[in-house]
Amino acid sequence: MLLRRLEYLAALSREGHFGRAAQACHVTQPALSAGIRKLERELGVQIVRRGQRFEGFTPEGVQVLHWAQRILAERDALDQTLAEMRGGLSGTLRIGAIPTALGVASLLTAPMRQRHPLVRYRLESMSSRDIVSRLNDFEVDVGMTYVDGEPLGKVRVVPLYRERYLFLTPADGDLGQLDAVTWAEAAGAPLCLLTPDMQNRRIIDGHLTDTGVDPSVVVETDTVSAIYAHVAALGLSSIVPHTWRPAFGVPDGIRALPLPKPRRTPQVGLVLAGHGPESLLARALVETTRGVDLEALLGSEAQSSSRTRSAPA
Repeated sequence: MLLRRLEYLAALSREGHFGRAAQACHVTQPALSAGIRKLERELGVQIVRRGQRFEGFTPEGVQVLHWAQRILAERDALDQTLAEMRGGLSGTLRIGAIPTALGVASLLTAPMRQRHPLVRYRLESMSSRDIVSRLNDFEVDVGMTYVDGEPLGKVRVVPLYRERYLFLTPADGDLGQLDAVTWAEAAGAPLCLLTPDMQNRRIIDGHLTDTGVDPSVVVETDTVSAIYAHVAALGLSSIVPHTWRPAFGVPDGIRALPLPKPRRTPQVGLVLAGHGPESLLARALVETTRGVDLEALLGSEAQSSSRTRSAPA
């Protein structure tokens, strides 16, 4: 029963709402609240700030929450170990990925499924900062994010590939008849880009700033599908990673033109928590990754990105 109450606490932290936390735990809200109150009585401290709604955790509650998350992670690691001993790794591998890496994830999960057919996967799109935070809270097992830019804290890093960029633009537009564009030309087009909280956007903003041209961003979004939809429907252009073309293709009426290789080519990799119990599922993904040459699989687009005009970037 103690583990169940700890699950209530972890769910309340994730959802920030008593009702949604109860739904996530498949219990009624009174049952969840009663379980947390019983935990408070057993530990002799108030864990949750209560008002008309959930108002957060007390300082003591924050410490109890960290303890609960670690115990639940230890329980999951034990379950994975016992499953492997019974003859096959199983469970759900929780992956947090930046939007620009979502299309690459299948290049890793597909070979892992061949090796471990009982494993299930939950892939969520999130910012690089959210990935590190949720790793530390044991809410995801592994992240896919940029690993050589903004500080990541205490995490284990497994490099995967270097990111290049393509320019999506209407085929009948001003730049659609070219074979390649410069960064300055890209900056001068009406753009649809990811939102500023995404690290990819901050990287692209840096490249555009280097051109001295003030970019015109018409639409900001946090999803791949919305970028593609707005490029096609509004006649906008976009700057996207080279990994998107093999993963998602190019919309009808749109051309994907190579951009010059920037001075800084960010590296995307796997990140794993640098503390707490090691997830066997995350370890299995890392082992699978060692047998996958992502640079080779994505190489055709990387090579095309380097065949650009000699005009200055």
